[in-house]
Amino acid sequence: MKKIIALLLAMVMVFAFAACSKPNDTAETLKIGYTIYEPMNYLDADGKLTGFDTEFAEAVCEKLGKKAEFIEINWDTKFPTLDAKQIDCIWNGMTISDEVKKNCAVSTAYVKNAQVVVMAKDKLDTYKDAASLKGLKFAAEAGSAGEAAIKDNGLDEKYTPVAAQTDALLAVAGGQADACVIDITMAQASTAEGTSYEKYGYAIELTSEEYGIGFRLEDKELLDAVNKAIDELAAEGKLDELAKKYNLALAL
Repeated sequence: MKKIIALLLAMVMVFAFAACSKPNDTAETLKIGYTIYEPMNYLDADGKLTGFDTEFAEAVCEKLGKKAEFIEINWDTKFPTLDAKQIDCIWNGMTISDEVKKNCAVSTAYVKNAQVVVMAKDKLDTYKDAASLKGLKFAAEAGSAGEAAIKDNGLDEKYTPVAAQTDALLAVAGGQADACVIDITMAQASTAEGTSYEKYGYAIELTSEEYGIGFRLEDKELLDAVNKAIDELAAEGKLDELAKKYNLALAL
């Protein structure tokens, strides 16, 4: 009888320990919201997620003692997805804007960026400034800084929003749009020699901006921890190494 009681007590302790461990296991994972956006987050030739933000997030998580879990999201609904706790942060070359700061707590700015107009290379010399672009058919990712740049410059007369920046490039290549507005970081990577869009290029910058990571407004402790890790990685030269690898300009 004593053996049975001892066995039952041992089982209760095991289940109690497992129950107590569950929240800690959850806390060790940082759920990172991203979209496919080269060179920040994209799939390599083997189908493995890589990119500046991917490696950056992994390095920060290592500092925090957390495991990075990457979750692909719809960029147009990134804030509701964050608030619903489906992800812990938005980490995908997110432009720091008034709208972003209103909807989430933002990290230290880490990369410089610009919104550029991409079109066929043989047409670049035709257009010298934003005013000369009026009347063209434009495409941009819905809810993106590119969309905002189009509207702010009065270029939305024939504007079509699409689901992702890659779709904006496809719209130009397919003839549905004359030009698209995307991040310069993506434009550099996508229109380089040997890529699918090497016949396209960019010349006009509509905006200049910086990237940041978005957290829920109440997650100040997590934000502070990530900012501390960013400062450490910058001091160690890791961010500079990644910036050179992906041809980016740091904002730090």
